[in-house]
Amino acid sequence: MRLSDATVAIRPRTTWEAMDLGVLLSQRHRRLLMTSWAIITIPVFALLTWGLWDSPSLAVFIFWWLKPAFDRLPLYILSKALFGETPTLKQALYQWPRLLRPQLLASLTWRRLSPTRSFVMPVMQLEGLDGHPRQQRLRVLLQRDASAARWLTIIGVHLEGALWIGLMALFYFLLPEQVAIDWSWQTLISAMTQDWRWLEHLTNAFYVVVLVVWEPVYVACGFSLYLNRRTVLEAWDIELVFRRLRQRVVAVSSALLLAVFLLLPTAHTVWAAEPDVSPDSPRLLDQPLTSQASRDSIKALLDQPPFKNREAVTRYRFGEDKPDAESPNDDKTPQWLKALFKLFDGQRFAAAATVIEVVLWGAFISGLAVLIWRYRDALQTLVNRRPTRKRKAELPLPQQAFGLDLKPESLPDDIATSAEHLWQTNPREALGLLYRALLSRLLHDFNISFKSADTEGQVLKRIEQLQQPALLAFSRALTGHWQNMAYGHRLPPLQTQQELCETWRDLFGPGATH
Repeated sequence: MRLSDATVAIRPRTTWEAMDLGVLLSQRHRRLLMTSWAIITIPVFALLTWGLWDSPSLAVFIFWWLKPAFDRLPLYILSKALFGETPTLKQALYQWPRLLRPQLLASLTWRRLSPTRSFVMPVMQLEGLDGHPRQQRLRVLLQRDASAARWLTIIGVHLEGALWIGLMALFYFLLPEQVAIDWSWQTLISAMTQDWRWLEHLTNAFYVVVLVVWEPVYVACGFSLYLNRRTVLEAWDIELVFRRLRQRVVAVSSALLLAVFLLLPTAHTVWAAEPDVSPDSPRLLDQPLTSQASRDSIKALLDQPPFKNREAVTRYRFGEDKPDAESPNDDKTPQWLKALFKLFDGQRFAAAATVIEVVLWGAFISGLAVLIWRYRDALQTLVNRRPTRKRKAELPLPQQAFGLDLKPESLPDDIATSAEHLWQTNPREALGLLYRALLSRLLHDFNISFKSADTEGQVLKRIEQLQQPALLAFSRALTGHWQNMAYGHRLPPLQTQQELCETWRDLFGPGATH
């Protein structure tokens, strides 16, 4: 798990803000979550309905009881998608049998009615903990966010019931008027002895439809609560800050180290060239206050209060001879050692020391240069982690994004004129042509790369980085009308259609596609 690859901002949140993040995560991957959930649950429901046709209530109860087994697949998809590794539908369905094996019996028995089920499920599935380690982990996680997880389950139960009743009411409202008039309470009561089990199974099917929409959202909210709790406990946000700082420091560390090593010889030479300022130097001895006079003055001060309080200290030492305080220690120094010290203090050794120092520094710098040249590729990767523009240009550009063909050859020569011709017969295709042409221009002319998981809003954020107000305004308008057409089936006004084509001509010209 690499926190730097997270597709959401890693920071501490309140519990309700964390659950709102879960809703946003489920919306971002709603197609994959709902499709995978439907593929694994609808066959199970059909099998239960067929096997328990005479007991509709038992069939829907068993289906409801198996929800923890079904919830493992949305959790797997969300855990992968959080770090930019969103699996395909085939990959997710292939992993579901493997996800069922760990602790399935516990999930369907004594843990089934746990009100914090969605919050603690990642501990088992993602961390792989069981037994005593799991209990210790839950004891830490449930210290703060346990109440929020319980409220999430309570709200989810009531929301499931409300949506279920709402679907049944909608089914009744959609019945033909004549059928609704013929129904009465007496007719329904008298028909109870007849075979009306198909109606009970139909209401059970409404519950399955509700779970297809709601259950991935419930799992995502519990998963986001779990992530928020780990962020607080393990300081993920602080770790990300330190990682960014480390990347910045590493980028300049080599250059700074080289500069320091190059400047050290000069600084050492300057320090070595400073004059002797020791107390015994002739320059200080020629002053009115000599070193001996200062010693006598200090001794006189120490003999006066408050320094005159003396303390006798007794300690053991080797030898019986006591050093004479009056005689200096220099008298016991061997003559050959004194001669050696005089040799080093003389001017003759200073030149030899300078030559030795220059040779040593030269050898060190030469060795450092050899190491840098030897490992130049590794240092270049360490210093500059971003690929250069030249390498980026050499990579082949993707030819598709969002399922749209972005090759310039697939577009007409005059985009605006072609879109104007399509407005009258097929407005959806006209808007799709403008949006596809815009993505093709961004890909080939502005070198903006797209990912399969990008949304329209993420594309607009990348256009903002180009710092072109006219292009950004046109992109926002076109994206808004495209979303209204694609998801809301709302046509833009005729005036807006003409403005989009004219703005396209102003930005890109009426000629070829690129």
